[in-house]
Amino acid sequence: MNRNLDSKKKIIFILVIVNLLWIILCVRVGIIQFIEGQKWSEKSEKQRNSGRSVVANRGTIYDASGRIVLAQSSSVESVTVSPVNISKENKEKVAKVLADIFELDYEKILKRVNKNTSIENIAKRVDKDKTNKLRKWMEENEIFSGINIDEDTKRYYPYSTLASHVIGFIGSENQGLDGIEAKYNDVLIGENGSINRVLDAKGKQIENTSESFEDSVKGNDIILTIDMNIQAIVEKYLEEACIDNVCTDGGNVIVMDPRNGDILAMATYPYYDLNQPYQINNEELRDIWGELEGIQKSTYLQAMWRNKAIQDTYEPGSTFKLVTASAALEEGIAEIDKPGAYNCSGSIEIAGRRIKCWRYYRPHGSQSLREALMNSCNPVFIGLGQKVGASKYYEYLKKFGFLEKTGIDLVGEAGSIFLKEEKVGPVELATISFGQRFEVTPIQMITMISTIANKGLYVKPRVVKTIIDSKTGEKNEIKPVYKNQVISNKTAEEVLSMMTSVVSEGTGKNARVEGYNIGGKTGTSEDGVNTGKYVTSFIGVAPTDEPKLTILITLYNPTGEGGHQGGGVAAPVAGNILKEIINYLEL
Repeated sequence: MNRNLDSKKKIIFILVIVNLLWIILCVRVGIIQFIEGQKWSEKSEKQRNSGRSVVANRGTIYDASGRIVLAQSSSVESVTVSPVNISKENKEKVAKVLADIFELDYEKILKRVNKNTSIENIAKRVDKDKTNKLRKWMEENEIFSGINIDEDTKRYYPYSTLASHVIGFIGSENQGLDGIEAKYNDVLIGENGSINRVLDAKGKQIENTSESFEDSVKGNDIILTIDMNIQAIVEKYLEEACIDNVCTDGGNVIVMDPRNGDILAMATYPYYDLNQPYQINNEELRDIWGELEGIQKSTYLQAMWRNKAIQDTYEPGSTFKLVTASAALEEGIAEIDKPGAYNCSGSIEIAGRRIKCWRYYRPHGSQSLREALMNSCNPVFIGLGQKVGASKYYEYLKKFGFLEKTGIDLVGEAGSIFLKEEKVGPVELATISFGQRFEVTPIQMITMISTIANKGLYVKPRVVKTIIDSKTGEKNEIKPVYKNQVISNKTAEEVLSMMTSVVSEGTGKNARVEGYNIGGKTGTSEDGVNTGKYVTSFIGVAPTDEPKLTILITLYNPTGEGGHQGGGVAAPVAGNILKEIINYLEL
């Protein structure tokens, strides 16, 4: 009896276990079928179908004419292998020919060829003369399976260093890394295509199946506001200025059309080669490049790529007196030609602190506002700043765009550095009034002078004016952006009139262009506190009776025999540049 009872218990136990397993199996099948069905279906599809990407050509970048190419993509080819589709007896042979043709390490290539994978990269963006050698070898050795030669794209910059800090460059994955290439990456990049094939469970291509091809779509084209000829003129004279004046920290120049915000030229020296963006442009560093650590190399490269015109700040010095003059005239607390309205005794006392004029040893004496600007007299503008007052002065800083970024369509724009308004006392206001103890960017300064040149109406700077749809050819014109009326047309005309006198008779006379009314203001400031370095600059308008150009020259730490004063170092550069641009534009 006991034996029969034990047998029945065992049978019942086995039946329960079998039923439980059956239920679990049914539940699992149900989950796979109804809940996870989509996921497993997609995995199966991916396993059966192997795809290789066909990189789309990036859009072309043109200069302002819409005809001159500054960046374009050309067709090249990339080579991959499918190790599972290469027979064992051919693996070493394939690895050797790949290493020989593409000048690669044989051992590394052999490891890739021996992997149990469906796809391995060998060489990207190689010229077709090399891939044609590979094709010929494949035909001679009757090896076709497992070696893939696909269409690819390579970025090429026809003018090498021209506008390098504006255009930028791309990375290994065809993505923009700097400048226009980065800012407009989504516009330029296009849509990649693909090459697909059907594989078996081991990853080998199934016999009697062919590859399917989905074509790529080229990215949209872009037309810049940069005029190649003006850019070339600017770069020529900027390089000469930096070399002749031994500017240890380089320099930059911006030329802008004040009527619409178009940046006609933007250059930062030293330039770098867009076709070889990882090749350092400093000869001394190049000699020891192999000895440097990775972090050091990265630091130097980042500095080389840095667009100082938008990414660096500096003390503008006396060029900022134009802001003080504009505010005082607009508020009705100054007149430009009232004789003896101001007196320079060589210094002025503010809140118990005596601040000297740059020519304290031979005071300017009695002056009108026009003469004070011509002489770049500090005490006069300190006095005007005190009359305007901190609160009202900060209103003008805001309206001129100094308390925020300009929003120019380039990556990495920096903001200005000002004390908060509530922390500004009489002494702080005094130093701001003649352009010291705060920092702005060159792009903010050129925008300020363009506002004055544009009859007091703020216009946002831009470097792209048209986007061309690659599919339809339709041109999307980007309209200029005008903001607030900062000063009246009358005030703007008065400031331009004084600027004309600065160039015709004052500190900016080295910027004169015969036959034209050129307006400007020179500037000299310290590059940091107690560094012994200086920034020299010139800001200008041409012609002042009907402005079509504004210009800003900024040279960092000139150490040559010519000194570091804006009138002697920066103004002549502006004169040379403006003369050539005026002739080119036939103004």
